[in-house]
Amino acid sequence: MKQTNEFKLLGKKPTRHGFGEGLVVLGERYDNVIVLGGDITGSVMTSFFRDRFPERFFSIGVAEQNATTIAVGFALSGKIAFFSSYSAFAAFRNADQLRVSVCYNEANVKIGGGHSGITVGPDGATHQSLEEIAYLRTLPKMTLIVPCDYSQAKKATIAIGEMHGPAYIRFGRSAVPMFTTEDTEFEIGKADIYREGSDIAIIACGIMVWEALIAAEELNKRKGIKARVINCHTIKPIDIITIIDSAKLCGAIVTAEEHQIHGGLGAAVAEVVVKNYPVPIEFVGVRDSFGSSGEPEELMVKFGLTWKEIYASALRAIQRKEMGETQIRKVTDVDFFNE
Repeated sequence: MKQTNEFKLLGKKPTRHGFGEGLVVLGERYDNVIVLGGDITGSVMTSFFRDRFPERFFSIGVAEQNATTIAVGFALSGKIAFFSSYSAFAAFRNADQLRVSVCYNEANVKIGGGHSGITVGPDGATHQSLEEIAYLRTLPKMTLIVPCDYSQAKKATIAIGEMHGPAYIRFGRSAVPMFTTEDTEFEIGKADIYREGSDIAIIACGIMVWEALIAAEELNKRKGIKARVINCHTIKPIDIITIIDSAKLCGAIVTAEEHQIHGGLGAAVAEVVVKNYPVPIEFVGVRDSFGSSGEPEELMVKFGLTWKEIYASALRAIQRKEMGETQIRKVTDVDFFNE
């Protein structure tokens, strides 16, 4: 595995472990934290909380919709209620309950969306949730976090437990690169600049942040291109200021996410850019496809979610920037208007 000049590879660990350990920290700090499980506590690591605080853990069984509405009841009674399941169920089977029971009531309910993205691997397409960001970020009052590694998942879990209101944290199953530490800053709603540069801005979330750092290193080494790398861990509320500043400084953007390109981080960034400071944008993500079975590393390559796609997209975005508005119009409009 390649390393960057700013962040070093510290090993590999699943982000779900950060979620589970974050729950234990919250349980130690606050007596009103409760956790509900759905028969997969060992998979989403709510087992850590269950083993430490069995009197505050409730097993609801394979009934995600029921678990969420029960969590709302706890929350409206003064508890900080967490429920976790696979994102395929916690977000989509649960869609009505999240919208009406949780968000409409502004209930202090936190949802852990486990096994997200394609890196679930052999579980296959039905369990590879690639669309939930698009849905969840439309829900009023919802806070949506996609941490980049184990350490940040732990911090993010604690942070959503200490804020009031609905929140969803997206995490994965497989061991992924660890490169942040306890000293790395994290704040809900504040994107972090992990590498400075002014030629191109790479805005990524989740496991794609590490791939973005590798791409930036390769761009510098091979082309002398200085890429700014931004960890946009909070999809909602998104950090508008950092995005606009990066558009102004760099003049071109690449977004990268382990999610459909439709409606995800890239779409959220584009909404900010097109309104405030339009620049060329390229999108790296899953392209209108369901996942498939395979090992996580194989699927990352198959679906174009590696540093190589970010690298190539950065070159395209820079080329578009250098062409300038006049030539872009010539390329796209001349044939149409001459008909």
